Amino acid sequence: MTLQDSFILAWRTVKSNKLRTGITVAIIAFGIMALIGIITAISAMNQSLKENFSFMGANAFIVRYKEMKAGMTIGGPNNRESFGKTKKGLKEKKSNLDKPIKIEEANYFKEHFDFNKALVSISRRMGGNNELHYKNRKTNPQISLMGADENYLAVSGYTLTQGRNFNNVDIATGRSVCIIGSNVAAKLFPGKPEKCIDKVILLQGKPYRVIGLLKAKGSSAMLRQDDVVISSIKNVRQYQGSVSYSLGVMVNNVADLEPAIDATTDQMRKARRLIPSESDNFVIDKSDKFASLFISFLAGISGAAGAIGMITLIGAAIGLMNIMLVAVSERTREVGLVKAIGGKKKDVRRQFLFESILISVLGAIFGIILGVLVGNVFSLVLNTGFVVPWLWVIIGIVICSIVGLVAGIYPAMKASALNPIDALRYE
Repeated sequence: MTLQDSFILAWRTVKSNKLRTGITVAIIAFGIMALIGIITAISAMNQSLKENFSFMGANAFIVRYKEMKAGMTIGGPNNRESFGKTKKGLKEKKSNLDKPIKIEEANYFKEHFDFNKALVSISRRMGGNNELHYKNRKTNPQISLMGADENYLAVSGYTLTQGRNFNNVDIATGRSVCIIGSNVAAKLFPGKPEKCIDKVILLQGKPYRVIGLLKAKGSSAMLRQDDVVISSIKNVRQYQGSVSYSLGVMVNNVADLEPAIDATTDQMRKARRLIPSESDNFVIDKSDKFASLFISFLAGISGAAGAIGMITLIGAAIGLMNIMLVAVSERTREVGLVKAIGGKKKDVRRQFLFESILISVLGAIFGIILGVLVGNVFSLVLNTGFVVPWLWVIIGIVICSIVGLVAGIYPAMKASALNPIDALRYE
């Protein structure tokens, strides 16, 4: 019996047992669909992250305060100072940690930082659970409120499509004006978001005049950059939010980034009044750090998805083996007839192995198609284009082929070991 004959016979057998084949294919397809679906979704997220997540440019960074870490207090609870050691051997004054950056410190930095015409912005996040109203329309309740200065838009990578930026009067007086994101405008002014300029909207029941509309930046995984309303720092002090101010710095050239970070460190140490022996009580984050963190997080999810898929496939392999063993029992006379007409043990083994692999590969094909379709739902949401994780598609087919081979070995060996005379007598 040739390989072609064995394959054709195996294919006919698979087709003739539609119910059994269908159930087994469905089990395998589910495992592959879970694996490929999650991997496809994560691939779409990664693409979106790389394209959009860095909410600032590559030539910008953020300065924020350093949170308190666990340390040993010297001299009891009433002691004013406690110290630890950093990796550099500098003293880390615990009482000076977890201290928010005050507006006075932020202003000092902005006024005195002089590095090759770098742009400095001051901002403060006031929470992300805000709802805006205009007449009888309202936004979702997850709008972020930011307090910012005139440089915030440029440093954060936002551009205006309509209206104007904050001017000196807006900043100095803290008057109730705001700039809104594209999603906010689309919700409050459906069909005509550009009509938002000079309209009065309500934020927590307080009226704000819209002076600017932001160009859409898109959503990057968990970051909704267009669900935002921005007012002046002085104005948002009335709302509860972050206790600390953040500083954004944008240099003119990427090559100046590291020198600018060094200059920022020196200036912030002056603003925070740190002595030379103390370590920094602030943190400088490059814009690409956030993307890197999320990409690493998604890599962990990919590993978990792989584990789930493999567990499902192991279960499918066990199920496939049991089905093939049942098939051996049901087709004992068939095996005996094949041997009686000259078929060899290897022919019988080959036929059963082909059947097992065919069922497994069919499950892989259906699972891959479904997984790619399900995973690309995220592509539609994130506007990343259709994603096909070709490497994992190939891996999925190879894994399923191996699963089919492993699951079919024992049933095939058992079938080939049957005595043809006993097999023909079997009822």
